Amino acid sequence: MTLELPPVRGTLTENRPLSDLTWMRVGGPADALFLPADEDDLAEFLAALDPSVPVFPMGVGSNLIVRDGGIRGVVIRLGRGFNGIEIDGTTVRAGAAALDAHVARRAAEAGVDLTFLRTIPGAVGGAVKMNAGCYGTYTADVFRSATAVTRAGDRVVLSADDLAFQYRQSALPEGWVLTSATFEGIVGEPEELAARMAAQLARRDETQPSKDRTAGSTFRNPAGFSSTGRADDVHDLKAWKLIDDAGLRGATLGGAQMNPKHANFLTNAGGASAAELENLGEQVRKTVYDQTGITLEWEIMRVGEPAPE
Repeated sequence: MTLELPPVRGTLTENRPLSDLTWMRVGGPADALFLPADEDDLAEFLAALDPSVPVFPMGVGSNLIVRDGGIRGVVIRLGRGFNGIEIDGTTVRAGAAALDAHVARRAAEAGVDLTFLRTIPGAVGGAVKMNAGCYGTYTADVFRSATAVTRAGDRVVLSADDLAFQYRQSALPEGWVLTSATFEGIVGEPEELAARMAAQLARRDETQPSKDRTAGSTFRNPAGFSSTGRADDVHDLKAWKLIDDAGLRGATLGGAQMNPKHANFLTNAGGASAAELENLGEQVRKTVYDQTGITLEWEIMRVGEPAPE
């Protein structure tokens, strides 16, 4: 697909392979990859870009399978101009490209408790879009507002009502690019918060394959209805247990594997294609459904087109 692309101050690369930008290390090329210099550059580009051209905002690729045929349109990836972190009292404002772990650490040093973000892979933009959560706390619980640039190039401020958070999802319109978010934490002692994060990391590394090529949890835990971390939100049924009970821990397809350490972590065990990863996930979904009647829902985003036949 040949695109008419507006001039930019950032970096704009056509036919750019995406595999090196995802944690799974799979994926074909984007028609174009745009790294804006700043919010003005992003807004001007989107305003000038043909409205028929699809736009896909991409974070650090920690929760993503890009299919082998790549992505048509423009992939937008925010970098250094969007990773600042500012703290005022218990209010934390972070650029969409700021890593969740960095936000948690900086907040803790300032005596603000956003410790749940410490073990969440990825960046702030993805955490807001997916209402990321850990240890019983969700992004929605601390969210105050976000800024975004619309597909038409307009800047908007979004409230929690605008985003309509649910379990592992929000109502961010397609093609809109989050540029920053503001959170409100609670006061904590820096030493205590640091110790809690260290314990969380140790627990994660003990139970999850944090050194392998995964994209985090593959499937959402079933059930739950309020889905924003309230006390009435129940996810007692775990996806890993359903996969384990179906005998699929360690299952393989080509270079793809359901991780032996944690059955809900789809893994590129070596040379996997995106198709192998996605097809293994679909086999798992079918088997679990056939055995239990429960449909596992993907937590990993799968985007783009399959490889041409």
